[in-house]
Amino acid sequence: MSILTQSAELVRRSCNRLLPQDCLLCGAASGTTLLCPACATDLPRLPATRCPRCALPTPGGSVCGRCLAAPPHYDATLAVYCYAFPIDKLVQAFKYGHRLALGAWFGSRLAELAKDFHADLIVPMPLHRLRLRERGFNQALELARAVSRCSRIPIDARTCTRIRQTATQADLPWRERAGNVRGAFHCASDLTGRRLVLVDDVMTTGASLNELARTVKLHGAVEVTLLTLARALPA
Repeated sequence: MSILTQSAELVRRSCNRLLPQDCLLCGAASGTTLLCPACATDLPRLPATRCPRCALPTPGGSVCGRCLAAPPHYDATLAVYCYAFPIDKLVQAFKYGHRLALGAWFGSRLAELAKDFHADLIVPMPLHRLRLRERGFNQALELARAVSRCSRIPIDARTCTRIRQTATQADLPWRERAGNVRGAFHCASDLTGRRLVLVDDVMTTGASLNELARTVKLHGAVEVTLLTLARALPA
């Protein structure tokens, strides 16, 4: 982390301690947090019983039929929320509205899941350099930083790169997304024997994360866990 980034983070934390805030959702006083306790509690959580592989709801928490029929390249998925209102609006405000303070808040929610992780590296979902230039930051990296601080697992944001600028996944039908990201990633390191955590903000079909998992496993990774803030449920 650069000196400039460290300074900005110190200023942000100092302001959060000193200045009272209003809840982003209801406008009630929320102290030094972005959401008041009532709104934070009401956010749409995923059902407790879900597929351990892809995190979609299943009876009794069994592996879903889709993962049995076509096992993904990742081994497990952990997610906090359903990608539904108002989480969807908060994520969009973070990514496209540059509400970067939400990144720290989201990251702390993910960090709660990661505190007992046993892994070697955290790899944030990479952005293509053109999209990174356009957006100004990688939202997955912002989330990964909070997870790394809590779990003490180091971040590697350089080994994996997105080498092909693909069409935005959200603009495509679900069945076309896997083909859209095929061959989109490059891995520059030998990951033999490594256990990886791949971090992203939202998992919709999982096509991008599955392609990244495929790429790192081709380079020797033995275990890949997905860690995402929100999981989209099929309509």
